Amino acid sequence: MGYILALAAAVLFGANGSVTKITMEAGLSPAQVTQFRLLGTAIVAGLVLLAIDRAAFRLPRRQWPIMIVLGIVGVALLQATYAAAVQRLPVGIALLLEYTAVLMVALVAYFFFKEQVKTRLWIAIVLVLAGLAVVARVWASTLDALGVLLAIAAAICLALYFLIGERQVAKTSALAVSFWTMLIATVFWSFVSGWWELDSGVFTTPVDLGGVHGSLEVPMWLPLLWNVVLGTFAPFLLSLAALRHLPATAAGIVASSEVIFAFAVAWAWLGETLDLVQIVGAAVVLAGIILAQTARVGKVVDADLALTTGPITTVR
Repeated sequence: MGYILALAAAVLFGANGSVTKITMEAGLSPAQVTQFRLLGTAIVAGLVLLAIDRAAFRLPRRQWPIMIVLGIVGVALLQATYAAAVQRLPVGIALLLEYTAVLMVALVAYFFFKEQVKTRLWIAIVLVLAGLAVVARVWASTLDALGVLLAIAAAICLALYFLIGERQVAKTSALAVSFWTMLIATVFWSFVSGWWELDSGVFTTPVDLGGVHGSLEVPMWLPLLWNVVLGTFAPFLLSLAALRHLPATAAGIVASSEVIFAFAVAWAWLGETLDLVQIVGAAVVLAGIILAQTARVGKVVDADLALTTGPITTVR
């Protein structure tokens, strides 16, 4: 059951990049898509907390500065840089680059926090760097340079969120952390996203979901709703549920399959393709990421949870 739950979370999260890309192609900016996604997710998380654990709304005063940093850097900037990267890069490559956060977390834990890591980390570094060079086709410079920088910025934001979160708020309810960081990020973007410039009828603007399969128009609110419910909150809950049945390492490895599903959905839906050399490079990077996931004992990175998962008690 745990593997089924984790795999379902990976499928939904992997597909969400394509939904985000289609929404932006319909006229919303990365900042505006991020604004709506964060606001909607904060509302859903708040309603669930209200129903099942009202006490989780209360945070110790000492955690507020950390929560604000997590909200701005680990959520607001992470979501926006990833959305902007997806606008310029194939969805799968953008997520692949973001997932190098796994490597960053392990390296920082080793060099700065003096954690013990397994020797496989160094093999993982070689695999990731070599694979990324192939995916990016550095000898031909076929990828958008700004898109690559934005995806790497997203990886840095993700790594910072994990490194800060696991040390400062690991014993706080994961759902409460999600609610407060999403709410803080929403407030941050409300000042800079330009939502006030949008026409009042934006939610009914036609969006073509057909991709390469022809035309299928739906109102804008539908993919935005997907972004919130099926692209963010559902994977979060599924990942939490999976951790009740799986060791953290197993859950983290399954979570890494999000990259595969991102490539697959973007290929089948949007017609985004890689050549054979890039596919091999992507596979090498993914192998390196999985090795890095297992380099820290009992701690892995799961992008659905937006927290480093250790023993199950740390995410309840």
